[in-house]
Amino acid sequence: MYKRKLLVIISLIGVLIGAYFVMSFYQIFFWSNTSFNNEASYVFIDRDDTIDSLEVQLVPLLKSVDRFLLAAEKKGYTTRIRPGKYKLVPDMGNNELINVLRSQKQTVSVVFNNQERLEDLAKRLADQLEPTAPSFLSAFYDDEFLKAKGFTKENALSMYLPNSYNAFWDVTPEDFRELMYKSYQRFWNKERVAKAKKIGLTPNEVYILASIVHKESVKKDEQPKIAGLYLNRLRKRMKLQADPTVIFALKRMTGDFEQQIKRVLLKDLKLNSPYNTYKIKGLPPGPIAMPDLSAIEAVLNPEQHDFLFFVVSPSKPGYHLFAKDLVQHNKNKKEYVRWINKLKIYR
Repeated sequence: MYKRKLLVIISLIGVLIGAYFVMSFYQIFFWSNTSFNNEASYVFIDRDDTIDSLEVQLVPLLKSVDRFLLAAEKKGYTTRIRPGKYKLVPDMGNNELINVLRSQKQTVSVVFNNQERLEDLAKRLADQLEPTAPSFLSAFYDDEFLKAKGFTKENALSMYLPNSYNAFWDVTPEDFRELMYKSYQRFWNKERVAKAKKIGLTPNEVYILASIVHKESVKKDEQPKIAGLYLNRLRKRMKLQADPTVIFALKRMTGDFEQQIKRVLLKDLKLNSPYNTYKIKGLPPGPIAMPDLSAIEAVLNPEQHDFLFFVVSPSKPGYHLFAKDLVQHNKNKKEYVRWINKLKIYR
């Protein structure tokens, strides 16, 4: 009788111990361990992160970091952390949390436009993605890559089209530039290449001219007119004489791309630079900025006219006065000079 009671007691203890372990197992791996109520929270894991640095991020998001760390150790995650952006949702258990952090990287929307140089683009990307600006820049200017893709260091910016792109947050600069090159190839389809050929330009030259058009005007309805004017000058072998190229040349000479130059002076037109289109014939060796897509399309679909000169319109800011000859242009220019002097803009 005593032995039977003892066996019953031992059995009950065994059941209780078993139930405890089962309960602990479910608590550690499957019970909800998130402490936030918003729709989702995001974790960003760097390449240099460890389980300790990850723990710091998780403290405000979890009910028990200790239980998470225990589950992570059991699942072998503590030594196999993977960089990236990860999405966590409410009521996740540790098992699901670890599975997400192990294999469900999220993409981020990367946006850029109108950067003047690759240096500016690299900084813009570094604000949105894990790699640093110097690492992006090194990849963008890599000689072997540029040669293989048909670019030079001067026109390398032409490969980057302003838009919104999806990329993994921890994307390598090398993979990102490949993503950009594929986008470049998609953009320059047979139709656009044919249009470029029709106006006597390569895709890279279209981009360069578009950068000048964009700097002259951001008005989409006027850009085709300006593009047509510059193409007229190129066909007549006239110098482009584009003030934005002079401004770029000045910035490039001083190394100060933050300076604001609102007025080009006569002495500036004498600057010896491959970007000063008052001195050189044809296009500069590279773009002076990243143009809007509308400016690229304006060059590919220029307005047909006989205009050869233009100047900012005093009566309609943002737009221009166009002329077919120097007589009319000089009249327009006098009107512009009176206006800009009245505004006391001397630089």
